Amino acid sequence: MADIKAPVFPESVADGTIVEWHVTEGQQVNRDDLLAEIETDKVVLEVVAPDNGVVTKIVKQVDDTVLSDELIAQFEAGASASADTATEAAVPAQAADGGEPVQAAAKSDSNDADHKDQSPAVRKAAKESGVDPKEVEGSGRGGRVTKTDMANPTLKSDSSIKSDSGRPVAESTGERTEKRVPMTRLRKTVANRLLSASQDTAMLTTFNEVNMKPLMDMRAKYKDQFEKRHGVRLGFMSLFVKAATEALKRFPAVNASLDGDDIVYHGFYDIGVAVSSDRGLVVPVLRDTDRMSMADVESRIRELGGLAQKGKLGLDDMTGGTFTISNGGVFGSLMSTPILNPPQTAILGMHAINDRPMAVDGKVEILPMMYLALSYDHRMIDGKEAVQFLVTIKELVEDPAMLLLDL
Repeated sequence: MADIKAPVFPESVADGTIVEWHVTEGQQVNRDDLLAEIETDKVVLEVVAPDNGVVTKIVKQVDDTVLSDELIAQFEAGASASADTATEAAVPAQAADGGEPVQAAAKSDSNDADHKDQSPAVRKAAKESGVDPKEVEGSGRGGRVTKTDMANPTLKSDSSIKSDSGRPVAESTGERTEKRVPMTRLRKTVANRLLSASQDTAMLTTFNEVNMKPLMDMRAKYKDQFEKRHGVRLGFMSLFVKAATEALKRFPAVNASLDGDDIVYHGFYDIGVAVSSDRGLVVPVLRDTDRMSMADVESRIRELGGLAQKGKLGLDDMTGGTFTISNGGVFGSLMSTPILNPPQTAILGMHAINDRPMAVDGKVEILPMMYLALSYDHRMIDGKEAVQFLVTIKELVEDPAMLLLDL
């Protein structure tokens, strides 16, 4: 008999919550099969089978809080499921919205049949929201409910959905609908951190604008060659990352952090890039950006973005950043005041690129302009340093050759 334990959490993570068991007691599994998912403040961690065998006992149930390396189940390697268990074992059912086949009970009633047609994404969304997919109008083939349906559910006219506590989470009254959804652990943590950042720091934001035409012209000229040589598309983020890295070298206070009464000046440049995912905003970190080429940056951002969408980011991918860049412009934001990501002392906000009339050499020209915002902790960074830091980024973006020539 072997113990199945929660992963070892880093020091920054106190505990986690079991969000889903993918197996039942007595079920036979193969080595590396997914057994359970544990959500921490930062990521969802997967627990897999250590060998071929049977899960003999589930110790921690869904929604139970678990500590690092805590026992969550017992496992017997090399064992086979009993005849009764084998009869009730899950059989493959094709996911409705193109996902992986899901496991559904062979011995089922009409409700189990509905469960068989639900993809893992739908079942996960149902668990997070408390909304029963059977009460949602499905847009998939044969009326099946898809992940998109669960994101913005249209309830059936006779539905009155209850949460596990018995309280309604969604009620349909004609065309007026309300939905009560418990916050996920990640969303709750993000909310607390943002509130703490606004209350516990002397946050101030300075703005500037940047003419994107030189960068857009360079991209248009070289993007095909760049992609052909490096196998990745040339975007704007890589140049902003490299420009920010250069500016951080010139203004070490912006790359520092506060630890009690101490100022910690970092001799490395680990830049977090905010990425939107189905679970919310996450900030994976690019390590040692001063040693990365633009192709390296683009490739790594693409890789981390893909992991974020799949919920596969690890804790190491999102810890230890010294500076953050957030691009609200991809969603159409014209201007905003980004909130600090403690213990970092500054964050750069990029925004939408819009054509605007600008005075150039006494003449009016229509140019693609972007507003930049730098939020910083005024306890640590003086206004002069913050403005000069942002102006440095503006100058490097408006004249990309300066980066190549180390000017």
